[in-house]
Amino acid sequence: MNSTMLVVNLAISIALIIGLILIPKLNPMVSLVIASAYMGISCGLGVLTTMDTIASGFGSMMTSIGLPIGLGVLLGQLMSDTGMAQKIATTLVHAVPARFVMWALAGAGFLLAIPVFFDITFIILIPIGIAVAKEINKPMAYVSTALIIGDVIAQTYIPPTPNPLAAPDLLGYSLGTQMVVGLIVGVIVLIPSMLITTKALNAGLFNDEKDVNHEVDVLKNLSEHEANRKDLPQPSFALSMVPLLLPVVLILISSVLQATGAPADSLAVSLLSNKIFTLLMAVLVAYVVAWKYIGRKKAEASANNALGTAGVALAITGAGGSFGSVIAATNIGDALISALNIGTGSVVSVLLFAYFIGFIFRVAQGSGTVAGITAMTIMSTIAPSVPVHPVWIAMACLAGGISIGHVNDSGFWVCTNLSGFTVTGGLKTYTWPIFTVTVFTLIAAIVGALLFPMV
Repeated sequence: MNSTMLVVNLAISIALIIGLILIPKLNPMVSLVIASAYMGISCGLGVLTTMDTIASGFGSMMTSIGLPIGLGVLLGQLMSDTGMAQKIATTLVHAVPARFVMWALAGAGFLLAIPVFFDITFIILIPIGIAVAKEINKPMAYVSTALIIGDVIAQTYIPPTPNPLAAPDLLGYSLGTQMVVGLIVGVIVLIPSMLITTKALNAGLFNDEKDVNHEVDVLKNLSEHEANRKDLPQPSFALSMVPLLLPVVLILISSVLQATGAPADSLAVSLLSNKIFTLLMAVLVAYVVAWKYIGRKKAEASANNALGTAGVALAITGAGGSFGSVIAATNIGDALISALNIGTGSVVSVLLFAYFIGFIFRVAQGSGTVAGITAMTIMSTIAPSVPVHPVWIAMACLAGGISIGHVNDSGFWVCTNLSGFTVTGGLKTYTWPIFTVTVFTLIAAIVGALLFPMV
């Protein structure tokens, strides 16, 4: 099949995914599988070969990251239910002077969103944010914006949340590289994002009359939260940080060992860089803390709840693997490079294209998970032909995948409603700050790719 038809079939597959999610409102996993079937059959793979490729792609993705995703969700749930997450947040917020408290809130969101899903992190932190806003007499717009910026950066770029965990497997590089680049780029991007959004709020971007839902009393959320946590003991800050930082520290140690000459296949390097091992160690620590502070029965209930939540992420990620296997089997990478005039020396155009694919999926169907996974899946066919480390391509895909979150995004409604805002208020405190983050991330990815092409 010629290159043009391959690209046309890919475009139709993308339209199928978006259309099936939006119109009959099929589950994203089902939509991805149907699009995979169309892509394989229309490109001449044959019905049976296409079905086998879909199954093997799903299985390969689950073999690689299925268990780590489950462990990551379990870790986040245990940290939330034991009070470790709240302890980290309150300690950080109260450790700084009032003029830096918004930065502390952003930092708390950043730290907690490494193991905890975006929505849960915001739900944990918003009562603390409400208390801070009341204490320092600061509008809620500043609080919500700070929490969202820190939350979305870590959630999108730093494992073990699903998309950054899947990136190394889809594009072919080490988890340690994603961890290091995600942390560095995340911290760099957080600073200008906070400065610009704060400046916009200072300039009157947010209007208390039309952007606040005056029928909602957000202080009620605070009093309910305080009542729920009032009599429960909490772990110390140091103990709370152990399961959060343990996977990061172990993976970074592995990277340092390799950089100082240790063989990549040595037992120490292999074990410390193994995502299952590092997450399992963190989960075991979290279990021990949970047994002490909430008891064995509540710890088990917390774990069961987490695994139910993980099912959605696992299904979408696995179906993304199916789609990736099918498009890889069609050898569409060369066709995309040819049809879109993406030359092997044009790193900037490749990164812009990667961002654009994620952007389209994000705007159209809302899910950042679907958008990021699909963008990285498509770009995995191009990455081997581009003279740049694939982590920069992944960062552009991930940024595009969260670029414009609006009314078709569940996170938009969680943040808007819990903050007591109207839809316009949500667009100014959720959509605009996240888009700002992604623009700075794309710039950082381009600069990184040009200065450190092979990391």
